[in-house]
Amino acid sequence: MNFGPSRTGIVKSCEKEARELLTDVDFVIMNKALELRLAKRMARLGTETAFEVLVKARALEATGRDIVHLEIGEPDFDTPGNIIGAATDALHKGFTHYGPSAGLPPLRETIAQYVSETRRVKATPEEVVVVPGGKPIIFFTILALVEEGDEVIYPNPGFPIYESMIQFLGAKAVPIQLREEMDFRLNVDELEGLINDRTKLIILNSPQNPTGGMLTKNDIDGIARAIGDRNIMVLTDEIYSRLIFEGEHHSIMSVDGMKERCILLDGFSKTYAMTGWRMGYGVMRADLATHVARLMTNSNSCTASFTQVAGIEALRGPQESVETMCAEFKKRRDVMVAGLNKIKGFSCRLPKGAFYVFPNIKQTGWPSKKLADALLDDAGVAGLSGTAFGDFGEGYLRFSVANSIENIEKALDRVGAWADKHLQ
Repeated sequence: MNFGPSRTGIVKSCEKEARELLTDVDFVIMNKALELRLAKRMARLGTETAFEVLVKARALEATGRDIVHLEIGEPDFDTPGNIIGAATDALHKGFTHYGPSAGLPPLRETIAQYVSETRRVKATPEEVVVVPGGKPIIFFTILALVEEGDEVIYPNPGFPIYESMIQFLGAKAVPIQLREEMDFRLNVDELEGLINDRTKLIILNSPQNPTGGMLTKNDIDGIARAIGDRNIMVLTDEIYSRLIFEGEHHSIMSVDGMKERCILLDGFSKTYAMTGWRMGYGVMRADLATHVARLMTNSNSCTASFTQVAGIEALRGPQESVETMCAEFKKRRDVMVAGLNKIKGFSCRLPKGAFYVFPNIKQTGWPSKKLADALLDDAGVAGLSGTAFGDFGEGYLRFSVANSIENIEKALDRVGAWADKHLQ
């Protein structure tokens, strides 16, 4: 008995009729890519301009141009051999698996001992969280402590990720200007005027990126007094604490009564030339450390185990490489600052730490971004606009001295020749 076309036949017939009815426009609509609907908060996310300039500089090099790289904040030294050896040994011993989210216990114990000695406070392993680089401590601190509408005070000009993360999470970014006439230290009276009932967090950075400025003991004590007994936390970014040319490092964590309100950010990238190893840490009260470790669990699971073994060797092993690198950076700083102060339209203070110089270029009459672009395009010198570090960076450039003296002198010659040609 014939019951007519099969179900398969009916379906094929309908598909044929549908295709015949569709116009070219219909096909376009059906095949049009779906619109990417980003979350609104992505519009508030900033970037780190150094990496963008590096990409542009590499592209110019690919065309045959000779570029002097003064844009990236990375030591040009190799990781010390004892640290590499420790990592290699760890790989052979099986440190290739997951570890605790907060970090391997021996490294946390080593960090706690190091912080206890260098900051003159009692730190315990339970207060340490090891993370892949320094930036996660910035992100996790703000994520764990700050609500939408809260206010966070941060240095400007300053490391751009501070402002980016504050705004990304819907808080209000409140800049405290770092002034050249104060050697790029913050004014404690100005800071006190910015603190109010909505202030949830204050970010400090000393030695400072991009200026190389350092907070004095009086500054630190004054900041602690300005906070008083208010329940305000402090993220103290001390990633350059071992790269100091004059004076000594002072941490607000060392001030009586401030340890429980501090999150110390430090790491291995700058001190031990380990930028690619991606390892930093935070030291904070144990109850907060538990929550930050949960954020690690939800984002990265853990920091690579073999790099953590290398971190133990870095802190416990010989420190001559740190001293040698710091001394070399100081020589380069001296050459760079002396050379910049001879160039038309430039003036530069002597930074006390880190490995950057932050020359004033207001007398050139050029905006910072336009001048930085011109020096790269015309002179083959890659630096950063001061505005890459906030609005108060206008009128300045940042050059890294993480390059050889030979290349620094080449850059100075090129910038000087450019200035003689283009500036009246």
